[in-house]
Amino acid sequence: MQQIINFVIRNKTSLLFLLLFGISLALTIQSHSYHKSKFINSANVLTGRIYESASGISNYFDLKEQNNILIEENNRLRSQLLNGIDSTTNTTSIDTTSYSGRYKVQIANVINNNYAASKNYITLNKGEKNDVKEDLAVITSKGIVGIIDNTSNSYSRVLSILNTKSRINAQLKASNHIGSLKWNAKSSSLAQLTDISKFAPIKQGDTIVTGGESSIFPKGLPIGIIDAFVLDISGDTYTIDVKLFNDMTNLSHVYIIENLDTEEIKLLENPRDE
Repeated sequence: MQQIINFVIRNKTSLLFLLLFGISLALTIQSHSYHKSKFINSANVLTGRIYESASGISNYFDLKEQNNILIEENNRLRSQLLNGIDSTTNTTSIDTTSYSGRYKVQIANVINNNYAASKNYITLNKGEKNDVKEDLAVITSKGIVGIIDNTSNSYSRVLSILNTKSRINAQLKASNHIGSLKWNAKSSSLAQLTDISKFAPIKQGDTIVTGGESSIFPKGLPIGIIDAFVLDISGDTYTIDVKLFNDMTNLSHVYIIENLDTEEIKLLENPRDE
């Protein structure tokens, strides 16, 4: 306190000048409309810039939370699409992690992603405690990623479509001709669709989607577009290079899809008494 008093005593002349200057400036602004409007405009600009900066800082630190909100919203909408629900209806009560439709959808984060070998795998941060099991489909908002082939309590491993062991039922979107999607280990952006009939009308740029003839991937999920195609040696079928919609070298959030009718389908197709 004594230091403050000493400061005031030492600088009493300057402080008195600033006080009188402030009073005179205030009186001038109050008595002249032009000066008053200029002052208010300047104050508004300064205040606006301060608020803008504060908002920018706040938004920066809130990015993670907002990103999670958007991911959850995407998850809800994807579950609705897969189960044929109208997204315009009120669905705020739907819990997509336990949805009663045909498909159950949940979000996972990629914690490891291999794409440089011939047999590549992806590790997710969801496992058996999250009801994740083998033979579940894994996709992003752009296209398919792979199939879960191994699980632990907290994690799961995905057999990537960039794996020479991968076989996925796929089709030409325009004509419904069915084939098998494989990978020849040459490019992380291209997969190969084989066994497409030579009578199929195909052209560069046509879209390839999942065929829906297995219980893993729902029908019609995007895979990629035709980049090139050649007739096989037999002359009966095409081998097609498919440019993948997903950048398989840059994966972050994925969706795990479970077909809740899988066990019923397996029981029907493989009865125990045979």
